[in-house]
Amino acid sequence: MNEASAAIVLILIALVVANLPWMSERVLFVLKTASGHKSPWWRWLEWLLLYFIVGGLALGLEYKVTGQIYPQDWEYYAVTVCLFLIFALPGFLYRHDLMHKLARR
Repeated sequence: MNEASAAIVLILIALVVANLPWMSERVLFVLKTASGHKSPWWRWLEWLLLYFIVGGLALGLEYKVTGQIYPQDWEYYAVTVCLFLIFALPGFLYRHDLMHKLARR
């Protein structure tokens, strides 16, 4: 796997994974809630946990492709959090906007 294909695979995985907390009503994708609805705090906590999991996957891919892990400063992590947040926008809009409009019809 070369660097370009690893980057494309990582971006596609991040795009899918960033939307998962808004697509499921189960806490951590396993536990059902008593009310049947997951709290927004759980969704954001899951999103943050998935950010770190995808970050670990990115480190693994970087090591596999280049043979080393390059040191990063805080700017790198600020950009990746913002990018992961942008990737989560379709799931967020589906949960908080589109789902309610579809339910009214």
